[in-house]
Amino acid sequence: MRIVYRASPWRSLVSLGGSLDTSTLTAPLRDFHANACLFKPSLSDAYAAQLSFVETLVRYDLPAWRISELISDHNAWLYRQSIAMALDEMQAQGWGKPPVDYCVLTLGSAARFESLLGPDQDNALIIGDYPDARHVEIDGYFQALGERFTQRLDEAGIPLCRGHVMARWPMWRKRLSEWQQQFEIWSADRQVKRVQQTNIWLDFYPVAGNAELAQTLGQWVRSTLSNAPLFMNEMAMLLDELPVALDRFGRIASHPALAAPHDQAVDLKHQGLMPLISAARLLCVRYQRSEIGTRERLAALAHFTSALTKEQSNLLLAAFNRMQHLLLEQQRHNKSHGQTADGWVDLRRLRDDERLLLKFDLQQIKAFVNQVNKA
Repeated sequence: MRIVYRASPWRSLVSLGGSLDTSTLTAPLRDFHANACLFKPSLSDAYAAQLSFVETLVRYDLPAWRISELISDHNAWLYRQSIAMALDEMQAQGWGKPPVDYCVLTLGSAARFESLLGPDQDNALIIGDYPDARHVEIDGYFQALGERFTQRLDEAGIPLCRGHVMARWPMWRKRLSEWQQQFEIWSADRQVKRVQQTNIWLDFYPVAGNAELAQTLGQWVRSTLSNAPLFMNEMAMLLDELPVALDRFGRIASHPALAAPHDQAVDLKHQGLMPLISAARLLCVRYQRSEIGTRERLAALAHFTSALTKEQSNLLLAAFNRMQHLLLEQQRHNKSHGQTADGWVDLRRLRDDERLLLKFDLQQIKAFVNQVNKA
């Protein structure tokens, strides 16, 4: 039976007797926790419980951006558990403890704490510096660690990255000094592939290990890239490869190059959120800002730089929030019907006001991208 209306738990907070009834307020969360497996030892059970967790959070009228943060928090816990299990297994097999400091990074939406219901793996590994003579020994250890924890996540339901952006591969597993050399190479000119690889890394979060390695490298990268004009120019040019979902007449439309599932589908992830995320990232690199999340970046650009006015920042924040809401609603719908949670939104499911707001939001994002491109 479909529930047409269900009172919010918040309405139970103020009791008839004139007190705060926190017990009734938190009852849905307690019921969920008692019956679900969100933090169970089985990672597959824990990940499978995530949709029910989201449905419980929706009952509390939380905005989609907050729910995405909590989804990301849970995914970060899954990462830490998979890494801990891999380390325990390796020690039991005689590998011993990690031979040097290390830091596992999540990348992309996981690092920005903007994950929704269809994540894949994007991760990397920073290893503390060690003598070249020990490379086979030490890199072999961390290769084994990377293979084990990424495999566990895949088995739990967070699939391996199809683009191979994972700590199991040498490209994304390096010593601190090697990462610094890598970024010197990537930022030396304006080759598209190098800029794309750097863009992947720029949204990072230290999920396990020694976070100081990530902080040290992050500071070094921000300083290096902001002083690489050819690289920054190519980074701006790449914004043109993320066209906003508007046709030349200003109507909402999918890009012809994208394989839309039907003529009323729009890839709101790649043609809405990603242009906004990429433009905000570029400005933060230009101004050497350390913020990672898109909401934090937009706020910082208005408060600490001249890149955005507060009015622009607020408009873009509102656009970001509304698009995350539309995507989460579509993904919940897809999941409940046994379909894939991806970046496509069915325009037929939107109300007239939602379509009007979406068009307005896409116009604001397009103007923002053009502004960044010309700066």
